[in-house]
Amino acid sequence: MSHFRADIRQRAEELVALYPRKRSAMLPLLHLAQEHDGYLSDDGIAEVAQLTGTTPADVRGTASFYDMFHLEPVGTYVVGVCTNIACLLAGGEELLEHAGATLGCAVGATSSDGLFTLEETECLADCNLAPCVQVNHRYVRTTTPETFDAMVEDLRAGRLDHDVPSHGTLIRVKRQGGLRVSKDDIAAERAAALAARTARAEAAAAAAAIAGEDK
Repeated sequence: MSHFRADIRQRAEELVALYPRKRSAMLPLLHLAQEHDGYLSDDGIAEVAQLTGTTPADVRGTASFYDMFHLEPVGTYVVGVCTNIACLLAGGEELLEHAGATLGCAVGATSSDGLFTLEETECLADCNLAPCVQVNHRYVRTTTPETFDAMVEDLRAGRLDHDVPSHGTLIRVKRQGGLRVSKDDIAAERAAALAARTARAEAAAAAAAIAGEDK
């Protein structure tokens, strides 16, 4: 039985079909797994391994390389405050300290109500509005303690649900691009390509054998 709910499983299978090799779908599948659970659970990792024909160790090793993937439970909202050079000079460290006091948790920890996880981040590429803040990888552009506190209250009240979905939801727009041909056509084209590669390899081997006999 699938760990994913039906709609996530369907999207996962559609993703796998986009790639000639199942393993190539691992990163987008990890995003789906994180959308399903809010983080990469053991069951989610096992399902990605099954879908890609790999092992849970392979999947976990890949996920551990990327900061966007969380291998432990996090809050509904992951708040990142940048303290890189531009943000540092604009008060990033002070805003990070204030964020910890407002949310009631230290950097790397989750608030007691389970709503917020606080992270200190490297450059978030919004330096013209330093110090930069993201919530669930969405820019919220709260550069002062006052605007940060107002944003937190809006999140608690659900007033930003349209702009900031729960952690793990990377995109809410259903994929409309990519392959637009039938699965049978895809399979036939890939089989033909494989047959052509095999024929070329056999021809090269035969030519090499003839050349060897001539010597």
